[in-house]
This record gives sequence, structure tokens and C-alpha cells, in this order.
Amino acid sequence: MIRAGIIGGAGYTAGELIRLLINHPDVELAWVNSTSNAGNLVSDVHQGLIGETYLRFTDSTAWDEIDVLFCCTPHGEAKRFLAANDVPERVKIIDLSMDHRLKDGSDGFVYGIPEYNRKALVRGATKVANPGCFATAIELALLPLAKAMKLHSPIHVTAITGSTGAGVKPSATSHFSWRNNNVSVYKPLTHQHLAEIRQLLEEVQGGFGSEINFIPMRGPFARGIMAVVYMDSSLDLSQVRHLYEEFYSDHNFTFVSERPVDLKDVVNTNKCAIHIDKVGDKLVITSVIDNLLKGAAGTAVHNMNLLFGLQERVGLILKPSAF
Repeated sequence: MIRAGIIGGAGYTAGELIRLLINHPDVELAWVNSTSNAGNLVSDVHQGLIGETYLRFTDSTAWDEIDVLFCCTPHGEAKRFLAANDVPERVKIIDLSMDHRLKDGSDGFVYGIPEYNRKALVRGATKVANPGCFATAIELALLPLAKAMKLHSPIHVTAITGSTGAGVKPSATSHFSWRNNNVSVYKPLTHQHLAEIRQLLEEVQGGFGSEINFIPMRGPFARGIMAVVYMDSSLDLSQVRHLYEEFYSDHNFTFVSERPVDLKDVVNTNKCAIHIDKVGDKLVITSVIDNLLKGAAGTAVHNMNLLFGLQERVGLILKPSAF
């Protein structure tokens, strides 16, 4: 049995991670750390877990009680926490923040996108940097082309995300009266996930130097990401479909669909669904994920399964909210 601990346990991502771990057949959730909620029932904060767990938040970190630590802290805090705490080397670490995604050669973190780094994850990795949610949707849309050395023209991305992507802390742009029946653009061409997307594409396709023009949007729904990627391409549609089907043929959560995809294909699951089309000389790739699962907690559990030698789908067989 894998014993797990969580720091930063009060947010949306942590809530989904707790839900997955308490229902995982090979995991015991030992503790959930949240200094602001210490002593309170986890289900008082994550109310959807009422009757499923009677665990209480703690402000301590009992390292002898866990085998894996999940960091669900705000960006910047995981790195400070790990620097200030002597986490035993035997405890594996999965950081869901952006603190360790960009490689500097010093921290030993593996970038945790299983569709590319599965071998590194099963061959002795002990620290994993979970990808960002937008990054996951966009990288999965582009990985097969990068692997085939076919990314040479400017890449254009428009992607829309649900309000849970902004986190649990209320803000002007997550307030219901503003977000409902509304769509807005934010951080055009400057989103923080661009750096990790470019880093991965440069690693997969040596010499990659194309522009990535990314327009992120806020949607009037709670969860899910749809990324629409397009670029000039001389490949015909059958060639591209073959590349994608071959690349993802032995992966458990990413699927190529012949029909157009939508959010309800994937929300509440750890799946990514991809649709490919060709319009004139433009290749159009649509990628959909659940931002809290495939874009965060689901991939974290997938990475844990790989680190501990479990079958990849264990604890992640989830039904989409299709109706």
C-alpha cells in the first residue's frame, strides 16, 4: 500500500486529488496538510467528499507515515517548502505547481507528461514536476508532430478554460456575476505555460524554433479546456492521422477521434480527446481535457502509478459528465 501525504490541501486541485486517492485501491491517504484548516474535517472544505472520508486537516508533516508527497501549494511555495523541510530521500515528490517545470539542471525533477516521459518515470525517477493545464492540452496536440520533426511553421493556439483553472481564491474575474454568460481574453501571447511548452517541444524536436502564438480565454463554465491549434502544413490528413494514432496507440488516456470533440467527452475524466482536420493548407488540431484531472490531479496520480510500478489506469477509470 502506498502511503500519501498532501501539502496545500484546500484548493480545487487538492480536492480532486483527495477524491482520487481515497478511492485508489493501492493508496492510503495518511494526511492532508493545511495550516489554515488544521483540525477541520476535509469534507467541511471539500463538501463533495461528505461520507467518503473522515480525515482532518493537519498542520504537521509526519514523513515516516508517507511514501509520496503531493505539493498542491500556490506557485512559488512548493520550492520554498522543500528548501525549508528535510524531506527524506525515500519519499517521492510530485509537485503540481509550476515551481519545478523549467529545467535548471539542479533539482532532479522529471517533467511529468507521461505520453512523452513515461520511460523516465518508471526508471528510477523520484521527483516529478506536473505539467500545467493549458500546457497539457497544447503539448498533447503537438507531440506527435514534434516527434516526427514536422513543426516548422508558426503555431497558433486559441484555448478556453473553465473558472476552476483560476483556483479557489475568489477574484474579480472568477466572480459568478462576471464570469457567467461571459468570455474574455487574458495574457495574450504571454501566458506562463508557454515556457514549458517550448521547452518540451525543443527537447522532442531538436532545432524547434517556430513561433507559438497563444491566446488564452476564460469561459463561462466550471471545468474543462478546449485548445484549438492550427498551422500551415504540407502533410495530408491521412498522414497526420496515422502519426497521431501511432504515437498514442500504447497510451492509456489520450485518444484520436474521427468526429469533432467537445468538453463533455472528457470532463470528470483523465482523458485527452484529439480531433484533426485539414482546411486548405491549414492543419487544425482540437484537444480537450478536464483542467483539474488530466490537467492536474489526474496526471499526478498517473505519474504516481508509474513511479510505483502500478498499472497506469488504476484509480483513474472515471465516467465523463456527458449528460
